[in-house]
This record gives sequence, C-alpha cells and structure tokens, in this order.
Amino acid sequence: MFRFQSPYYFLFLIPLAVVIIILEFRRSPASVVFSDVSLLRLVPRTFWQQCAFFVSWLFYLGMVLWIAALARPQSGKEEYRIRAEGIAMVLCVDRSGSMAAIDFTLNGKRVNRLEAVKKTFHDFVAGTSFLSGRKDDMIGLLAFGGYVDAFCPLTLDHATLLEMLTQIRLPEPIIDAQGNLLDQRLYEEENMTAIGDALAQAVDRIKNAPAKSKVIILLSDGEQTFGSLTPLEGAETAKAFGIKVYTIGIGSTGEAPYIATDPFGQQRIIVQSVSIDEETLQKIASMTNGQYFNAQNTLALEQIYAEIDQLEKTIHEGRTYTQYSELFRYPLITGTVLIFLHLVLVCTRFRRLP
Repeated sequence: MFRFQSPYYFLFLIPLAVVIIILEFRRSPASVVFSDVSLLRLVPRTFWQQCAFFVSWLFYLGMVLWIAALARPQSGKEEYRIRAEGIAMVLCVDRSGSMAAIDFTLNGKRVNRLEAVKKTFHDFVAGTSFLSGRKDDMIGLLAFGGYVDAFCPLTLDHATLLEMLTQIRLPEPIIDAQGNLLDQRLYEEENMTAIGDALAQAVDRIKNAPAKSKVIILLSDGEQTFGSLTPLEGAETAKAFGIKVYTIGIGSTGEAPYIATDPFGQQRIIVQSVSIDEETLQKIASMTNGQYFNAQNTLALEQIYAEIDQLEKTIHEGRTYTQYSELFRYPLITGTVLIFLHLVLVCTRFRRLP
C-alpha cells in the first residue's frame, strides 16, 4: 500500500506553477535591438545551448520533489490478524470394564469401545477433512472407572494432551507368578462406574478457567455403580458454575461381544448383557443446558463430534493492521541534489551575464 500522509502540501504546486509560467513562458523584451536577426536563426545551436533550456527545469523539478517530501509519502504493509477466544473443555472418558465390548470398528477392524472413543476424540481435537479441530481451545482429560484419574489438566498443548489420551487403558488384573489375582477388590472397583465423581472432578478443573464458554463431554456406556456422588449431584455442581455438559451414551442396552480367555489360555468371543442408563445421561444434559447423544457405532460417534464441533464454535474477531514506513527521504534527497546541481550549473557553464 502507498499513500501520502499530508497530501494538502501539494497545494504549494499552484504558486510554483504560477512562478514557472511567469519566468519561462512570458515574452521578455529584447536586451539589444537589431534591425534584422534572421541570419542568427541560421546559426546551428551547440549541444550546451540545447541543454540550457533544461537547466532551469532542474530547479523546478527539485522544488516539486521537496513538496512531495512535505506530503510524507509512505509505504504500508497490511496484515490481517485474528484474535481467537477459545472454549475450556474437559473430556471425561469411561474406562470401566464394560468399555471392553468389541462392538465398534475402525478401518474395517473390530475394536473395543474405548479404542473407538480415543480415536474419534483424537480427530475431534486435531481435526480431519470434516472436523475443523480445536486448536484455540483449552482441553483437559479425565478417565474414570470406580475411581477418577486426571490424565491432563486444561492445556493448549494438544500434542501432549493427545499423547496422554493414548495412555488410557482398561482395567487390567495383576497376576502373580502362580496365576493368582492380586488385589481383587481394587480390580473389581476399577471395573465399576463413578459418573458423579467424574463430573465433580471435571467441574473442579474447569470452573476457574478464563474462557467464557465451559464445556464437559462425558462418555459412558454404563450405569452408576460406584462413587461418593450420584450423577445428578455431579450435574448440580456443573449447573451451579454455569458449565454445559454434553453426554454421550456408548452402545445400547442388550448384549455385546467381549474377548475372554478360557482356562487353557485361548481367547474366544463371548456375549454378555450390557445396559446403559440413558435416562440419567439425558437428565445430566438437560440440567446443564447441554445435549445427550447416543453412539452405537464409530460413524455415529464421529457424527456426534461433528455436531458438537458446530455447536461449540470458537469466537474469532478479525482485525486489519497496516504498518507504514516513511519514504520522504527519497524525494527530499533527490530534490536537494537537483537544486544543488542547478545552482552549480548556473554559476559555471551556464552562467548568464546581465
């Protein structure tokens, strides 16, 4: 971009033009009177005589450049900057034993529910061809079974967040060398579901976030079977702090396939009954002005994230900035050189005697 910061200085061109007309274009009376000067017109003009006409114009051109310098020519670089106001978001992932059901698929391969949840949430954060990604949002990560584990605090470092996401595992039994199960009580509790406690801890982590919009995404495929707080008590806590909760029910009530190991160490698929407390998940969403979704397969889960992506948009404000650099020195220096050259020439080679 180019502009003159003070263009009103070009008004000085008007009196300069008047001076040029008076000095260069008016007819002056002859200094010496001859009866006939026609013979002088036949005398060829030398190179210096031809250049004499332009000497005075060096001065006028220099004055024009000085006036241009006063008008402050500037060159600007325009930039478009975006201020983004992100959302504070906590993902609560159910990792209880029921999430081991292998009724989801990824790339044509059967996987358990937890792996499908992790993959689709990765795409939700990082972005895909149909998901914009959440690069401006502060996102935290919790996982819960019978107990709640904080895997990642609210952060804009999504690379670390997604790395921590890969660390979420289903409960695994601790077996000694003789094949005996150690700490069976802890293993059984980890396979339970504490939805209320998970909500309360998510609220505690997000309530003081600086973002105006605060969201919890709760994914669970079961019913409350453990914990100090009920799901609705957790929802009341979220409501008190103005936090919106989106609940996603994974699977459906009925039967689901699981991988089991028989006494001979061989893996086989068995079918177990499963149930999901959709009514409670719907109440949680309703109490906090969120929404409830049900995902019975990977495609449905992806579509749910796409819908949440549209519902919870990051606020962007565009502003245009232009940084100008001053260019007055170039016409000023050039004009000064021309005027100085004019003075030198009229005082030497093109000097006129009265």
